[in-house]
Formats: sequence, C-alpha cells, structure tokens
Amino acid sequence: MPDNSLDYLVIGAGPAGLQLGYFLHKTGRKYLILEAGAGPSQFFHTFPRHRTLISINKKHTGWDDPELNLRMDWNSLLSDDPDLLFTRYSDRYFPHADDMVRYLTDFARACELRVAYDARVVRVERPGETFVVTDESGRTYEARRVIVATGVTRPNIPPIPGIETADLYGTASTDPADYIGQRVLIIGKGNSGFETADNLIETAAVIHVSGPHSLRMAWRTHYVGHLRAVNNGLLDTYQLKSQNALLDGDVRRVERRPDGTYLVTVAFARVNEVTKDIPYDRVILCTGFRFDASIFDASCKPDLVVNDRFPSLTPAYESVNVPGLYFAGTITQSRDFRRGTSGFIHGFRYGVRALHRVLESRHHDVPWPARELPNDPAALADAVIERVNRTSALWQQFGLLADVIVLDNDTARYLEELPHDLQGPPIGERGHFAITLEYGPDHDKIDPFDIAIGRIGQSDAARAHEGHYLHPVVRHHVPGHPPVAHHITENLENEWTSPEVHVEPLRAFFARRTSSITV
Repeated sequence: MPDNSLDYLVIGAGPAGLQLGYFLHKTGRKYLILEAGAGPSQFFHTFPRHRTLISINKKHTGWDDPELNLRMDWNSLLSDDPDLLFTRYSDRYFPHADDMVRYLTDFARACELRVAYDARVVRVERPGETFVVTDESGRTYEARRVIVATGVTRPNIPPIPGIETADLYGTASTDPADYIGQRVLIIGKGNSGFETADNLIETAAVIHVSGPHSLRMAWRTHYVGHLRAVNNGLLDTYQLKSQNALLDGDVRRVERRPDGTYLVTVAFARVNEVTKDIPYDRVILCTGFRFDASIFDASCKPDLVVNDRFPSLTPAYESVNVPGLYFAGTITQSRDFRRGTSGFIHGFRYGVRALHRVLESRHHDVPWPARELPNDPAALADAVIERVNRTSALWQQFGLLADVIVLDNDTARYLEELPHDLQGPPIGERGHFAITLEYGPDHDKIDPFDIAIGRIGQSDAARAHEGHYLHPVVRHHVPGHPPVAHHITENLENEWTSPEVHVEPLRAFFARRTSSITV
C-alpha cells in the first residue's frame, strides 16, 4: 500500500462530512474530505428553495445544560467548542438557509478540517485492497476506507409519461409574480411541495397538490419529514373553500400542449379510480431526492434500497455488499426511513459519532467508551435515570441508538449510544440491558389533540407500557431467551425523576432480572 494512502477518504463536505471530519481530526487519523464545490455544504446554497429551514433553533430553553439544549437545537454539529453552536448564528426559530452555509463554513475553518474543494468525485473503484477515487480534474486518491457523505443529490422522478416537461423543485422559479393568475399543479405531498404551494398562495389562481397517499402530519406521526405546521398554510385555503385543493390519487400522464399549458390526467383514489383530465398553466415536481450511485465502478457498487433511493446498510453504517464502504448523513435514513431522524442533522450527527466509534473499535483497537458501575440494582437504576433525563442522542435518535449495560461479576459496564441492532446476540453469559427512548406502539395512529382518547396517568407506573408518547424503555437480553422489557411512564415535561413512579419500579426491575440470572 502506498505511503501516501489515507486511512479514510470522506466524499462530501456537507454537515455529515464535516462532522465525521471533526472526529477523525480529533483522533489523529489520516483522512481527507473531498468536496465538489468551492466551499462547504453546497446543498444549502440552493435548498430549501424558499430559504427557510424546518429544523428548529430554540435558543431560550430555560436550561443551562449544553447536553439538554441540544434536544432543542436541530442544526449544530457536535464539538467541544461552545462557540461552534448554530444558536450563535441565528435568533430565528426557523432559520434562514444562508445562516447554515455561514455556520458550516466557520465550522470547517475553526476545526481546521482537511478539505479539498473543487474536487467533484466522478469515479470510485476498488481494484485491490484499497479504494481508488478520481475527481473531475483527473486527480486520484487512495484510501483503505471510503465514507460517502454526499447527501441525496438527484431528483426523485416518478415514472409518469410526460413528466420530463414539468418544472423541477430545484429549478422552478420561486418568484410568486411569475405565477400571477395561473393554475398550478404541484406533484408531491411532502414539505417541498407545500413549501412551494405556500409561496404561491397570494398570486396563483388555483393550486392543486397531488399525491397517491394520504397526507401525513409530523405532529401526529412524530416523523419530522412529514408535513410540518410551518409549511401547511395551504390546508386552510383548501378546507375554507379558497380554490386550492389536495388531489388524492395518481398522476397518470402529463401532456404539454402547443401553447405551453398542460393537460394532466389524474386517477382519484377516493372515488373508485375515477379519472379526470385537468388543465394547468404550470406543473412543478416536488417528489424528493435520491442518492446518486453512478460514481461507483462495478467493483464496489453498493446495493440500494427503498426503490433504489438509498444505500443498503448494516447496523455499522457499512454497505451490506462492499466491505470498507461506509455512509454518513442523510443517506443513512434507510436505517429508520420515515420513522426517525437519520435524514436530518439533529439525528445523523449522533449517527456519525456512532460510526466514528465503530471505525475506532474495528480498525484501531479503541474500545467503545464505557464507564464502570457497581453491579447493584440501585446503582444501575440511578445510572439509567441520570442518562435518560439528559441525553440528547437517545432523545433525537429514538429507537435507533441505545445505551447498553453489560453485566460482569461484581461490576457492570455502561456503554453509550450504540446502534440498537449493532449489539448482536446478548453480550456475555449474564446478558445485557439496552436502554432506548421510544414512542408507544401505533403512536402515529393516535390524534394527540383528541381529548376523547384517554391517556395513561403520569403516575401510573403499572401501565407505562401503554403510553404513546416518548418514554424510556429498558430491555434485558439473556442468551436463549426473548428480551424482557420495562417501560418508564411518559411524563409531560420529560422528567423521569420521581422516586415512586420512575426510580423505584426501575430498581425493582433490575433486582428481579439480575437475581434471575444463573451462570
């Protein structure tokens, strides 16, 4: 292997690439980040098109604990520098995208990350043990491992006849004056579609937003990628009879007529597939993005999932079919697709930290960070209660990252923030406990504003497993047995500190489970 080869080559200097670069730099690894643009995070130079982020920036939490504050800060990257928090860059709850560009540029500079700009990657191959990466200028780089952090860069275009004549979300005009008096069809019921629609309410004559599936609201599903309240102004105009509407069904055909207008065939799902041809002046496609796998040679082309939109990953963020090829950032959302936060900074910053710990343990013999505890039910309960009341990682990556307690003879080891399925079989003869934060079963089917739907009492520890809202879950995994779970009752302000309701039931659970272990 050449002396100048790298331990790690990171493709992409967006938030995920910079976050991984920070950890690699901090641990002294030999790495380089390749970025296609002239500066960090080219995505945020363009998107979102109407320049308002939907990632919250809550500066005034009433807390002075920086770990807790990260629960309400969805934009900062992780670092040891308190000056490198996004909350210092904007006072707005929903910040301007230009502030994100400024923040990421400063982050890369302040951390002195090794980034090669204007180095768009055009080819990744693996002729032997190392990867060889070529940029558009013909420069080549060799690395033992490659981490792709490019984000989703290609439009996700559905196979609709004539769709190529429609405008794309990424290039359609954002000037409302260009749509005065026009009939506009927006294909796609996600945030980009409704962001586009809200921008046109004052000027367009008619706005229709179409999609084959029922509209899903983030406040109900707890998935922040579903429609957010900040973008749903069109819904008022629809239900209050202001000409605009949602079309529930499939767009079957888009025909561009000689005069530049459109005739669009829609098959409605609610009325037994009734098909109708509807005229429009403009059609805008807002159906999301997909990962671009075209740079990979056949020798290292990763398998894809979710209609080939994202790479297929192991719990270690590694390609399922290409050893040594890892992924970071929004393209890891296949891990919790449309359920969790891996597609967003406030989620994947912790996924990147977990990935770095995987790399350190696998390739540099650095054990996963752990602290020692007495193997005592009260000590175990106290450790869990302390963590679930502070951790932002388990809070943001609910159900995906888990703390793990491994039982030894007289002591226990407490490991933080492992991918929940990275644990594999129970660890050790005595097994292990996994601690997660989770929503209850079918939580997305419950209307949280319907007071006719009963909720368990906040002091009802016996019914904690029936809770729908986010709450801690502790599972005991023992070789040869199904896991046994203990739920800690949900709490309005997410404070699990009551000795009677939260602590004592958990201590009793640890006492029962540890006394039942035989070795």
